[in-house]
Amino acid sequence: MGIFTRFRDIVSSNINAMLDRAEDPEKLIKLMIREMEDTLVELKASCAGVMANTKKFQRQAEEAQARATYWEEKAELAVKKGRDDLAREALMEKRRYTERMDTVEKEVAEQNGLVDQYQEDIRQLEDRLRSAQEKQGMLVQRHIRASKRRRAQEEIRRVESAEAIVKFEDLENRIDRMEAEADMVNFGRRPSLETEFESLAGDEDIEKELKTLKSSLTKGGEGSSQG
Repeated sequence: MGIFTRFRDIVSSNINAMLDRAEDPEKLIKLMIREMEDTLVELKASCAGVMANTKKFQRQAEEAQARATYWEEKAELAVKKGRDDLAREALMEKRRYTERMDTVEKEVAEQNGLVDQYQEDIRQLEDRLRSAQEKQGMLVQRHIRASKRRRAQEEIRRVESAEAIVKFEDLENRIDRMEAEADMVNFGRRPSLETEFESLAGDEDIEKELKTLKSSLTKGGEGSSQG
């Protein structure tokens, strides 16, 4: 994949959308940052190479300009000396260097345009890289919270499942049986002596209360008859 192809993929990518789809956002953001850093290094190296070439072409243009000027002076000298034949040859050399200068200057202009493109791409990619680095810590925390929430939801679904309900009901039935078994431990056993006396005392109180109630009702009936 070429440098510019990778760069355009990075710049045009929607980081947030990619993170939302990612299983592991932390891993994805680290990969993206590494890719950006690698591409940035390559962009800067390529830009430096183009700038070096531009300087070389500029020197060649300057040399061609100097040679064109040199042969123009030689042509003027030949004319002054009456040597039109040498003047023609000097002018031909001047034309050749002038054409060479024009060609090299066009190359310089193209190289300058490429340098401008590289510098703009580098600026955009550096902005993307800073944005990704700033988001990295936040995304780690988002990932942690999302993972915890997902585990909680999974636990809730697990508890609400039919199997969990059956297990809960089974446990409830076992506890009911244990309580019933505890009640049956003393079933049929003869009460202790103290328990019997307490029972007698309780019976006595009931008898007294019953006798009082009957007496009250008897008196009330007699009063009604006399009236």
